[in-house]
Amino acid sequence: MMDFSDLGFLSVYGFAIAVLIVCMLLLAAVTGTRSARSARRRSLFMPFESGIIPTGSAHLRLPVQYYLIAMFFVIFDVEAAFVFAWATVVTKTGWVGYWSVVTFLAFLALSLAYLWRSGALEWGPHPRQISPNSTIEEQVQ
Repeated sequence: MMDFSDLGFLSVYGFAIAVLIVCMLLLAAVTGTRSARSARRRSLFMPFESGIIPTGSAHLRLPVQYYLIAMFFVIFDVEAAFVFAWATVVTKTGWVGYWSVVTFLAFLALSLAYLWRSGALEWGPHPRQISPNSTIEEQVQ
């Protein structure tokens, strides 16, 4: 059976949160920047560029490699979070926990080796491939 004695405190807490949210929204509406001058209004919609009037579009097309590196970072960063969480309870998990983390790290090392081998981590221009059967004159051209 559920104990309803704590619901009073929960409802007071919920009411306090609702009042706080309403107060913040009202304060933002009252103190928000609004101006009747059209020049100031136009400047509110321009991106801030350290006092310099922006030229061109602020939208840039980033290369696909940028997003790949970002995904790899997230994957290996989450891996670090798992290992750090495991490190706090390493004595309680015993050998089962140890071998679980070793297996997890082995899979991550294999995935990193695969990414490295497939060239997913290479950004710059690719070097020219020279076949072993070519002559020096062919290599210079």
